[in-house]
Amino acid sequence: MTRTERQFMTLKVPCLFQMTVWWIVSILCCVVLHVESAPTPFNQRQMYKNSFHLTRSTRASVQHLLRNYKEEQMGNVHFEDRSRHLRELPSLSTDFYSWLSLSDRDRLHGAFRDMQVYWNMLEKKRKQLEREQMELNTVHATQHSLIQHFRHIQLDLRDLMSQVSSQVSAVLLSPDNIRACPHKGSDTKSGSVKTLWDSRVEGYIVLRDLDLYLTKLARDFLLLASKPLS
Repeated sequence: MTRTERQFMTLKVPCLFQMTVWWIVSILCCVVLHVESAPTPFNQRQMYKNSFHLTRSTRASVQHLLRNYKEEQMGNVHFEDRSRHLRELPSLSTDFYSWLSLSDRDRLHGAFRDMQVYWNMLEKKRKQLEREQMELNTVHATQHSLIQHFRHIQLDLRDLMSQVSSQVSAVLLSPDNIRACPHKGSDTKSGSVKTLWDSRVEGYIVLRDLDLYLTKLARDFLLLASKPLS
């Protein structure tokens, strides 16, 4: 072996060693960062508890709005109609054993999807109230108050959806791996022209069912938070 070859080998060995060390350090850093960013079971449980409390407070706001809506829009604070439903809204009937056997993946995805449906329906009803106010060319305090309450509940639902989105990430869910579950229900007057009264009844149904749905959602979060730490 010539002197030049020996010098080359002397330089090559340290270089290869440095590269190997660099790759090992890089891999260890990636592992450490992944472990630190992944939520612990304790933190995950706390996330579910926070969502449970926000769901309860949102439900209280919905109940308050529903009372005001029935008084202002239906003309009777005691108005009740359990016979009418909207096909667009998530089904509220759930078999107990099927509900209990749901995976965390399906439970969280279902919650996110259902809240998105309710958010869209609230947006639709709020804009209807705003159009009515513009057509009257005057601002009624009660009408304005209803619009603001709709908007506040939408903000609460958006916060809940954000929390659920974080929880989805915490259990390593991918949108491509989540099954969509069809909604069931019956339409009120599909294909017919809606009167002002029909539109107001539709708003009542949305708030009525959202009240019941949030009760179900709070139960979901309570179940998730009560699972043993692994």
